[in-house]
Amino acid sequence: MFRTLEDLDVKDKRVLVRVDFNVPLKDGRVGDDTRIRAALPTLEALASRGATLILMSHLGRPKGVDDAARMRPVAARLEELLGRDVRYLACDGPGSAEEQAFVRDAPHGSVTLLENTRFDARETKNDPALARILAGYADMYVDDAFGSAHRAHASTEGVARLLPSAAGHLLEQELHALGKLLDSPEHPFVVILGGAKVSDKIGVISTLLEVADRILIGGAMAFTFAAAQGGKVGASRVEEDQLDTARSLLARASERGVSMVLPEDSVCARELKQGAQTSVHPTDQIPDGLLGLDVGPRAIAAFREALDGARTVFWNGPLGVFETPPFDAGTVALAHVVAELPAFTVVGGGDSVAAVNATGLADRIGHISTGGGAALEFLEGKTLPGVAVLGS
Repeated sequence: MFRTLEDLDVKDKRVLVRVDFNVPLKDGRVGDDTRIRAALPTLEALASRGATLILMSHLGRPKGVDDAARMRPVAARLEELLGRDVRYLACDGPGSAEEQAFVRDAPHGSVTLLENTRFDARETKNDPALARILAGYADMYVDDAFGSAHRAHASTEGVARLLPSAAGHLLEQELHALGKLLDSPEHPFVVILGGAKVSDKIGVISTLLEVADRILIGGAMAFTFAAAQGGKVGASRVEEDQLDTARSLLARASERGVSMVLPEDSVCARELKQGAQTSVHPTDQIPDGLLGLDVGPRAIAAFREALDGARTVFWNGPLGVFETPPFDAGTVALAHVVAELPAFTVVGGGDSVAAVNATGLADRIGHISTGGGAALEFLEGKTLPGVAVLGS
């Protein structure tokens, strides 16, 4: 078990909150505020109980101070969503003298957003000195950054060892929803996995083979499975070093009576570009020189049939190259199918979440996970350092 907000008395206390504001920026503004909105219940709960909030997050993967990765646009959007001032200072990052002075001057009841934690290389090294500086900013610590819970960093693990700490509402909600998939899924339980690499999904496929009834495979990794069965996939991406793994997973699924559904057909083109001339071919008979870039109409129909009657659904990863139309069609079509199901549905991973948001279907999904990598590691059965420390 782990501690929650109910275990902390935050009245008149400074609370350091690790949020996940790693959001896309476009033209100097936040492009998708899903993760910011997801943190609002925790922030509003703490503020209503009389806490002074000091928020911290990473943004992108900067190598040192980088003006393009500053938190200013995030502070501006958070201010709009909260309907109150958010203090922010552009500086050299966590632990800098300017930041320490800025935090000391934070008025009672205010909200302060710190500069990008990854401006300091000590963050990802879980440096104890940096953790001590961050812990010095507050009386208590709340972790609400599920998307970073699988990383043992100074702001996610190190500081939690130094202050009274607890999980925020979002982190608690994530763990409850994902835990339900492993511990008590209502059957039929259908898993949809997309993305580029089989190697990224080996662990989660292995775990979910123990509890799922059907696993639907899309994205580029479908071509590795097709090639493993002797199919011809043209110039499509194949992980040659994962062919044996793919065959092993297919064999395990067969042994356990789990239906592993590969796309019957694929939308193909000679190059990946918007507006490219496309053709549809059986996934195991793609002509030389063509790239499989999305699932085809027969695949979508088969996936729809496999989802019919599902009571629990977990979806992670796009079915095609979602960011480049028209190869987003399969992912968008599936988003509509999943949203229509009378089932407990969980969607995680950037592109699958983006598809649900783009189609306006987010409110018809049972749970939208803010952490792709963290969700997969949790479902693999791995210990998440940012969660484990909250129970110690």
